[in-house]
Amino acid sequence: MENIINDLINSYNEYKETTKIDCNLQPSREIVVDIIKMLQKIIFPGFFEHKKLSSSYIKYYLGDILEEIKYNLEKQMTKAYICTCSDGEDNRNEFQKLSSEKCAAFFEKLSKIREYMQSDVQATFEGDPAAYSLDEIIYSYPGIYAIMVSRIAHELYLLDVPLIPRIMTEHAHNLTGIDIHPGASIGKYFCIDHGTGIVIGETTIIGEHVKIYQGVTLGGLSTSGGQSLKGVRRHPTIENNVTIYSGASILGGETVIGEGCVIGGNAFIVKSVKPNTRVTLKNPELKYHNMDETITTEELEQGDTWFYII
Repeated sequence: MENIINDLINSYNEYKETTKIDCNLQPSREIVVDIIKMLQKIIFPGFFEHKKLSSSYIKYYLGDILEEIKYNLEKQMTKAYICTCSDGEDNRNEFQKLSSEKCAAFFEKLSKIREYMQSDVQATFEGDPAAYSLDEIIYSYPGIYAIMVSRIAHELYLLDVPLIPRIMTEHAHNLTGIDIHPGASIGKYFCIDHGTGIVIGETTIIGEHVKIYQGVTLGGLSTSGGQSLKGVRRHPTIENNVTIYSGASILGGETVIGEGCVIGGNAFIVKSVKPNTRVTLKNPELKYHNMDETITTEELEQGDTWFYII
């Protein structure tokens, strides 16, 4: 055991970038997740409480929960500022004041977030014949949860709050399989159908009344430049009233999908598409083989895919 401990200590000394010993305290992922849960109760009041929410005391309820969010969010913001600044501890008082200002500015966006989420729930209901009520969507649809967290994180991202927005969206990513960077700008009436495997990059701009299906990537054309691409527009623009079907990849900062377009499944797009265009792949040719027939060498050389039952 002593040898193992010594090896680990040597590793800590060698790889300091992934070590936070004797460093300022980091934001707590668990508390950030709790903040999301409390904000969810404000955005969808009456859905996620453990008891009936009454209009007779709604003001007191909101005051209480907002005070709790304010206390926790300001503390986590302060920690985020301190730990991302080389002399952060020396500026603790300034960061505490800054966190208070940022939190107040964020609170002013809560009504806007609710307005956008109302439109997202409505768009999801109207676009999904398998949905029987708005309640069903709010309670259970992973797409709505991922969008909600994204909208919360995006407002904090716009306020230049470090770490916390990304912690929030990666939490949603872990739960839903939907990866939306907090920097992505998303308009009203956004609908994610099914959702698993969706990736939306940092500089993506999405208009209103956009619907995307599982496996869609709105990404960068190349990431080989690494940190040299920071701040560069590298993700596509999706204009209003666009539908993107499963498995499609739309890449590049100069790529614009025009209003009213329909992008078919598995399409790979790196150039702009004019408005009101339907993009589809040519259907592959299907071949049907009798499994009782003997497979000849000539048939195998033609590149057919065969399935064997052994």
